Amino acid sequence: MYAGGSKKLLPMLILEILKEHTDEQHRLTQQEIINNLWTQYGVKCDRRSVHNNLEALKDMGYDIFTSRKCYLSERDFDDAELRMLIDSVLFSKILSQAQSKRLIEKLIGLGNKYFKDTVPHVSNLPALFHSDNKQVMLTLNDLNKAIKAKKKVSFIYNSYGTDFKLHPKRKEPYIVNPYQMVANNGRYYLIGNYDKYDNISHYRIDRITSVEILPDTVKPKSDVKDFTTDWTLPKHMAEHIYMFGGESVTVKIRAEKYLMDELIDWFGKDFRITEEDDEFITVILKCNVQAMKYWALQYGDSVEILEPDTLRNQIVDDIRTMLKKYLKE
Repeated sequence: MYAGGSKKLLPMLILEILKEHTDEQHRLTQQEIINNLWTQYGVKCDRRSVHNNLEALKDMGYDIFTSRKCYLSERDFDDAELRMLIDSVLFSKILSQAQSKRLIEKLIGLGNKYFKDTVPHVSNLPALFHSDNKQVMLTLNDLNKAIKAKKKVSFIYNSYGTDFKLHPKRKEPYIVNPYQMVANNGRYYLIGNYDKYDNISHYRIDRITSVEILPDTVKPKSDVKDFTTDWTLPKHMAEHIYMFGGESVTVKIRAEKYLMDELIDWFGKDFRITEEDDEFITVILKCNVQAMKYWALQYGDSVEILEPDTLRNQIVDDIRTMLKKYLKE
């Protein structure tokens, strides 16, 4: 009865046919399953065998609708979830174009044949900016291993030159204690500690090459001053919106009310509104000094830093310098 295949494989072959050819809008009769078994896999069987194996798959926990016509009604990822994952890869700035294309093809393969027609935007991939670092996936894997094993790493840290290519920032490798990898503004960062110092530092993962996992155990977090007793990753990310290193300070801001959306987007909801009128709000939050300066300059005359004075004075100096450049005679 079975030609070109093993009876033991029949349930998995039927499952593959359901994955590829069916969803709630596209269903197969048992005869159509039989036809696909023959055309795709060279396997012959009868309707009773199909029925029995469908029931066996259901007993194994697969959610298969079998009334009159059959379809696989539950998958690991539904179409909306797959689209979200594909778009995340498509607009990722840390992967090379080839890595993005390969990963997207794998994600598309998780959907059925009808899903492929719903993602034509993937053709835009070559027009988007992607990293020139072809070691990113290996870097991610090595850093993950090091973090899990609590081992130090060495790596070359790179930056772009005027030839638009990545070059080492220095000849000697960085020795870093790796603690966490995070995504921020479409980029991946390593949160770690440069071994010579006692503070937290951030490293763009797409700028890291030649990772080596060292035999030395990472420095305890208790020896890194930025890992205070109230340190949490969400708090750290909210205070380091541009992933600058350095201390965080309490900042008092006067902002136009329309910036409420922007404040929440950048800082989450961990800030206080102390004053409010029809046009302005006064906000108190905690943020990295350098990041706060850039954020305030970004929103120009819609924001005023009230405190601390040191930050306010830095912004005044930057504005004066900018003014000189733009008022050249």
